[in-house]
Amino acid sequence: MRLNPKWTFHLGHKMSDTSDYNRGAWDRMVENANPWTLPVSDDQVRDARNGDWNVVLTPLKAVPRNWFGDLSGARVLCLASAGGQQGPILSAAGAQVTVLDNSPAQLARDEEVARRNDLDIQLELGLMQDLSRFADQSFDLVFNPVSNCFTEDLAPVWREAFRVIRPGGRLLVGCCNPVLFGFDPDATGPQALQWKYRLPYSDLTSRSPEDLQRHMAKGQALEFSHSLEDQLGGQLRAGFMIADLFEDGDRDRDWELAEYFPPFIATLAIKPL
Repeated sequence: MRLNPKWTFHLGHKMSDTSDYNRGAWDRMVENANPWTLPVSDDQVRDARNGDWNVVLTPLKAVPRNWFGDLSGARVLCLASAGGQQGPILSAAGAQVTVLDNSPAQLARDEEVARRNDLDIQLELGLMQDLSRFADQSFDLVFNPVSNCFTEDLAPVWREAFRVIRPGGRLLVGCCNPVLFGFDPDATGPQALQWKYRLPYSDLTSRSPEDLQRHMAKGQALEFSHSLEDQLGGQLRAGFMIADLFEDGDRDRDWELAEYFPPFIATLAIKPL
């Protein structure tokens, strides 16, 4: 195994208070068995080794296999993607996998699966917007499931991803539909369909101080909306070409909103040769 059990935080980027808080929030989500913290099974790893596998960028739809290209020996960075799910499957499917995440408890899930199934995975503790530990063109593919809602500025994420992907390489991203943030996530019934917040949304500034205190007391991570201009246009401005996308629903909550529009979007982008 090629594990880094110490997960030394890279000192090239000073962690913000928000990132520090969200690290603790995700560590607590592991304790509370959030669905995105539950490792894959031995059977799923075995099937992946035999070519029968799928992973998700968004809650429900499997990513099309043709988005990955040839994974045999491919250098893959699972970006903000720990939890013992996507990384181990891609490793079992033949990729050389590095998982970078802000949560030590989430990385421990990947270590658990790697040790249990003798997978070759490199684990790194850090922030998605700081990939300075990696050399230019270090990866053939970057896999980034829904997570950029936990960071305030996307431009560094796209710039760093572009830098570490080789020419012709791929960036696979899952993100929130920005319209989602206009509604109150805590509301139920008819109120769940009432527009409440001005976009762009931030837990830090859009909620009242009392509501924010209640939100944080529950151990919930802090989230931020990003416009399609920042999500899609940001990838284009970084130099990528968007080759495909799909929309998706949600598995965690029975949202009334999902009956009216898809809450999530996934994109495939290519770094030009």
